[in-house]
Amino acid sequence: MFKVYSRYGIGIAVVLIVYFLLLKLMGLHQYPVLSAVNGLIYGAGMYLGIKHYNSRKNKLKYEKGFEVGLFCGGIATVIFGAFMALYMYQIDTEFSANILESWNLEYAMGTLTLLISILLMGFATTIVLTLTFMQLLKKSWNTQDGNRNTL
Repeated sequence: MFKVYSRYGIGIAVVLIVYFLLLKLMGLHQYPVLSAVNGLIYGAGMYLGIKHYNSRKNKLKYEKGFEVGLFCGGIATVIFGAFMALYMYQIDTEFSANILESWNLEYAMGTLTLLISILLMGFATTIVLTLTFMQLLKKSWNTQDGNRNTL
């Protein structure tokens, strides 16, 4: 199971990094609204990871699928967070100041605030998408025998 979520977690992180660098090349990395695509990237990677794990097993147990989804997203979030920390602290130190300035807050905030926001958004996205996908992929408890007893 470690191979599944590490492979897909690293894959999600690589796609997130490539997407960010493409935005940087086009000069669009300053617009936080474009990070909504990150949710699509997380969703696609986690869904593929859970489906891959499900294809290897005869019956998907809810807790195992949930574990795969959480670890895929968690690994991706940690790797992407480390990349963004490296980027904001070493490569483009003005990036975080420009983003935080656009938030129009009355007090000074540092780069760490933006980094914590990135990590929290990644983990929140992971939890919500894992819960959603497991509702779609779990086996129903409704049986043919139970369906005949309904109105």
